[in-house]
Amino acid sequence: MTLFLKPNSALGVPIYLQLKEQIRHACETGALRPGDSLPGMKNLAESLVVNPNTIARVYRELEQEGILELRHGVGAFVASRGTVTRWTAAKAGQIRAAQKLAREFVNGLQSRGFDADEIRRLVEAELASHSRRKSDRSSA
Repeated sequence: MTLFLKPNSALGVPIYLQLKEQIRHACETGALRPGDSLPGMKNLAESLVVNPNTIARVYRELEQEGILELRHGVGAFVASRGTVTRWTAAKAGQIRAAQKLAREFVNGLQSRGFDADEIRRLVEAELASHSRRKSDRSSA
């Protein structure tokens, strides 16, 4: 099983940004810890059915932000010091609280008969709608 979900091109959010957010989220929730290795670019691209250049871009940008360390010929690793450690520590409490809210939200919808795909589509649609409203307000 892969740690990352296949990006959804229908969201209106570029695929590389979706992947960057997934990696950031995995780091801040502890699913990925400092020193952990990430899948190889080619293998991840194949499993997510995306262009390998997209994965390379995500890894490079996250390296520039100090979240990943790229080691030529070895692979990509969560940074063992620096940005990711400070960032994770600063967000840990907020993330735990948000995870509790998300768990309650999902449990509530499942108790009403919604399955995982329906819940995901509802959330994605709301996020897309929220982004459009936010964009409309900023351009006004």
